[in-house]
Amino acid sequence: MAGIYVHIPFCKSKCRYCDFASFPDKIYLAESYMACVYREMAKRKDELKNYTFDTVYIGGGTPSVIGENFIAMLMAAVKKNFRLKEGAEITIEINPGTISEGKIKTYKKCGINRFSVGLQTAIDSQLSEIGRIHTLNEFVTCAKLLKGENFSADVMIGLKDQTADDVCKTVEVAAAFGASHISMYALTPEDGTPIYSDYLNGELPDGDEVAGLYEAGRKKLKELGFARYEVSNFCKEGRESRHNLNYWQRGEYIGFGVSASSCINNVRFTNTYDLDEYFKCILSDNFAVIDRQEIDKEGQEEEYIMLALRTARGVDAEEYEKLFGRLFQKVCSAD
Repeated sequence: MAGIYVHIPFCKSKCRYCDFASFPDKIYLAESYMACVYREMAKRKDELKNYTFDTVYIGGGTPSVIGENFIAMLMAAVKKNFRLKEGAEITIEINPGTISEGKIKTYKKCGINRFSVGLQTAIDSQLSEIGRIHTLNEFVTCAKLLKGENFSADVMIGLKDQTADDVCKTVEVAAAFGASHISMYALTPEDGTPIYSDYLNGELPDGDEVAGLYEAGRKKLKELGFARYEVSNFCKEGRESRHNLNYWQRGEYIGFGVSASSCINNVRFTNTYDLDEYFKCILSDNFAVIDRQEIDKEGQEEEYIMLALRTARGVDAEEYEKLFGRLFQKVCSAD
């Protein structure tokens, strides 16, 4: 199992909590950027010719902020350069404030079959507080456009003045309008983001309060028929995110675009976070990798255990022995 990730670093405005590589003032560069992504894919074609990819994930930023024609050309480039498994899961992240019926039709026509919608909260005042550009009504409109489609909703906990009732309402809204997968993540106030000042001023819930919000959301999700298959991810039967499962199972993946990460043959590497540097590298017919690390056997074992313990499946002792040549029970009992 292997996955493809493509990073689209553009958005209408940067959310107050966002620490990702995203550039709200540079959407005019979308055409040039996407051309570089297509070029980067072609440059990786030969080294990945023996791979069959089971998933494609288009993330950001806000992929739905750029013209749908760019996404169609992106999917054409993926299919031209790489072998996709029949029935591959192909996901695109969308913001309810940047979507339209036309865009969704184009996405579906070019093979996208899963949608990840950034709801975050069903409380409009909280959406405004964290800098989201959409409202609850826009999420509802988006969900109605996706009726019958496989879509996931993101829910964020740990927001300023957020209550357990707020979290439960958000989960109920997402489920009621058709989400079959819900990711419930705790806000992480990163140094350098606007929301970090709220954290320093003690305006955000503390760890115990966030744990309480999580537990309220977990219980509500269970009531609604969502099974927890990973710490922050819940779904209806058969609706797990195959792309994310690949990460948690230490599968291989290749990333394209600024800041995109990859793991191929136990080597992890990451592209530059600097947009100008990315352009410079790709247009000079070079890769844009700034960090490369080969993972030794000890590191592989540590990653396997850490990632497996995030999932409901946990550590598979037989699989562990097959991969690493020793009994997991002995590792656990070692001094």
